[in-house]
Amino acid sequence: MIDQNRIKKNLKIFSFPRLSGTHFEKKAFNLAFQEIKTLNLKPITQNFNFSTFYSRVYPKVSLFLLFLIILILYLNIKATIVPIILLIASGILITLFFYTRNPETINMGKVLPSQNLIVKMDGKGTINNSQNIIMFCCHLDSKGQKISILARIRASRYYLFSFLITFIIILIKNFILPQLNLLFYIIDFFPLIINGISMSLIIINYTNNDSNGAIDNASGIACVLELIHHYLSPDSRLKNFNFWFIFTGAEECGTMGIRNFYKELSFINKESSIIFNFDAIAKSICLFPGKNVSEKIRDIYIQLLNNDVGLKINSYYRKFHVGSHSDGYFLKKKNFQGFGIGDMESYKYIHSTHDTIDKVDEKILAKLCEIITTSLKKYDTNLNINNN
Repeated sequence: MIDQNRIKKNLKIFSFPRLSGTHFEKKAFNLAFQEIKTLNLKPITQNFNFSTFYSRVYPKVSLFLLFLIILILYLNIKATIVPIILLIASGILITLFFYTRNPETINMGKVLPSQNLIVKMDGKGTINNSQNIIMFCCHLDSKGQKISILARIRASRYYLFSFLITFIIILIKNFILPQLNLLFYIIDFFPLIINGISMSLIIINYTNNDSNGAIDNASGIACVLELIHHYLSPDSRLKNFNFWFIFTGAEECGTMGIRNFYKELSFINKESSIIFNFDAIAKSICLFPGKNVSEKIRDIYIQLLNNDVGLKINSYYRKFHVGSHSDGYFLKKKNFQGFGIGDMESYKYIHSTHDTIDKVDEKILAKLCEIITTSLKKYDTNLNINNN
């Protein structure tokens, strides 16, 4: 049975600042580890090192160099040194782009330790379901930042779109309608200013350890721990799936935990396995089903939306991700099927000192866990009927 009081207790336990790579994050790991050990389970630890360069330095350097390039093109300065500057800036950008394709391998900048915590639990079926996994994921770390997450996302979007507009106008000004040069200088000034302001906001932003991370992501930790308790009983388990419960480290620093864990997923059947990533739930529920929804996921999706416990669930599909990533998004890019679970209304609080336990409704979390377990049981039962 889902226990609302236990969820509330775990919310309180994990609501403290726990910046990735610090002893605070290690404390959260140890708390989760000990809780799982008391259930007579054997958690698996995966230690890894990560660099802060990808998450905290690379975006700022790249955005500044792009702004520098677009500014030089806008000013159209006729000087011998200009092509050299453009060549150097472009060369650095290209080098950084390829260098950061596998950010979990980067050793540049500050390198810190972190760890993932994994619990594996067998289903109750007699068929070979070792490749069919239901993964319940959450991240252990939290972070605070100088600028709110909404402001950062908007700044990233404004930067991207103003850059594209500025670049298109420059092309028109120089190659299509050069006779209207002055007019396009004036028009292009405004998106260029927006681009510069957006870049400045992103550059002056910095990461701190001032957020209690109750929403992001003690709520997710509490849900995954509760699901472990639920599936402890063999009668609650499924015939067609095994379970993995994954607590990642350093999610808030470039999703480093799930990137390091991904190599452990090579044998898993992506077509038949299902992921649930719990990330920042406060007082409402939003599902992020991904763009390629299979028939299997659609069945579960409908059951979640049409639940019988009175929980309203909104659905949100991001066609284009700018400025906000998660473990669930990373796995979906790797063609896993499943759901991200969050709360769009909580964005005004997370990554700030306002991310406190009073913002989280444990009744919502309990209902969420209940409808997930019920929906999966129905789906598993239907699989058994179809297989027979």
